[in-house]
Amino acid sequence: MKALVYDGPKAISYREVPDPNPRQDHFLIMIKAVGICGSDMHAYLGHDERRPAPLILGHEAAGIICEGARDGERVTINPLVSCGKCSACGSGRENICPDRQIISMPPREGAFAQYVTIPARNLVNVPTKYSLDKAALVEPLAVGWHTAKLAANAIDANMEKKALVIGGGAIGLATALALKAMGISELTISEFNPLRRQYLLEHIDAKVVEKTESSFSIVIDAVGFGSTRAVASQLVSPGGVIAHVGLGDNTNGLDVRRITLQEITFIGTYTYTAQDFKDTAEALFAGRLGTLDWIEKRPLSEGESSFQDLRRNNVAAPKIVLKPWQ
Repeated sequence: MKALVYDGPKAISYREVPDPNPRQDHFLIMIKAVGICGSDMHAYLGHDERRPAPLILGHEAAGIICEGARDGERVTINPLVSCGKCSACGSGRENICPDRQIISMPPREGAFAQYVTIPARNLVNVPTKYSLDKAALVEPLAVGWHTAKLAANAIDANMEKKALVIGGGAIGLATALALKAMGISELTISEFNPLRRQYLLEHIDAKVVEKTESSFSIVIDAVGFGSTRAVASQLVSPGGVIAHVGLGDNTNGLDVRRITLQEITFIGTYTYTAQDFKDTAEALFAGRLGTLDWIEKRPLSEGESSFQDLRRNNVAAPKIVLKPWQ
């Protein structure tokens, strides 16, 4: 099969690789669409020791089952494979399972390929007439859904429901859409990239700015750099909530004194639970998360140039979706 393989820092190539062999209780999936995630970019830049080269990256995918009793079913893939036996899994928090695996991290190859294998329990069916290109977005949207749910549940019921999302990429946008679906109507997205900011203004029904000096009861840091944590610390209201989902770096930024003295809740969020993934898919297919007309489609063979464009901030759309069969 053809695949896009990470060969080392800033090196990724489109080439022939062996077809995967499904293990017991797994299905072989023909990948029809797969998105490029920020974590793929971290790996490409050599910043993720969990993803050593050579490795097939990619975990935001949808496709068609190609074998067995479910042959031909259209599915979106939950790439997070948990043990199903530990206390975290037993309490419905599969995302913090100590033995969790994810496709695109050893020992599991990713979905920047024509085929991938995945356990049956990680597949969610896609309605017949729903676009598989958009169904590939369930994964990043589920990250936003999980973040929005934790933030919305943590806020005091009597506080003004006013939210700031820092970062207008796919995760920030996904979180904003989820917050709206959960009844948080007063939303601001802060995006520093002028190309992306203009794109968002043209495609998203939300206030989009470069920066703001207002205060917010909910602040989502979907970037995760020291500078954005500093902004979150500054703009969150007393008694408010900061939900941190970005993984830009792991140093500095938080004003711990202010967080302590003004009883601000800080929540670290990671991926999603299996139920969050299913709830996100249901909301997506029902149209509750919008039309999702903010993706740019490219052939998988253009994966190398796509990573280069993203690195140079030359992409306006929040998400590039690669097509392995074009």
